[in-house]
Amino acid sequence: MHYSISFKTSKFNVSTEKENPINPICGVSLLDWLREILKNQVNISKPEPEDWGWYSYLKYKDRIYLIGASVDCNKYQSNKSELEWIFQIDKQRSFIEKLLGKAKMNKNDPCLLFFKSFFESNPEFKDIYIE
Repeated sequence: MHYSISFKTSKFNVSTEKENPINPICGVSLLDWLREILKNQVNISKPEPEDWGWYSYLKYKDRIYLIGASVDCNKYQSNKSELEWIFQIDKQRSFIEKLLGKAKMNKNDPCLLFFKSFFESNPEFKDIYIE
């Protein structure tokens, strides 16, 4: 199971994002920004495109997570437009963990709480909600 954090922000100018070659969905600017701003706290891989947006991997407290970002963007919106973003977090589990029902992600997962707290501490992000 994965969780997502939705929020609104006008921080990113999606009209300048590189194009997703699979599906015209934006999101790479958020992952690139997180990679840079969190580089001393967590190592986030280079974002890659997916049909639902963009994704990266990171290691947090000895666990691997896939993080994803997507926003329904209109390339003609100004960089001042407030857009609703979806930031997904999925804990990677071994086959044995899945088979035995171990290490499931829940709302108290440390990586999920880290990102929720991170977004909440930044005044440019509003209406933050875990789904």
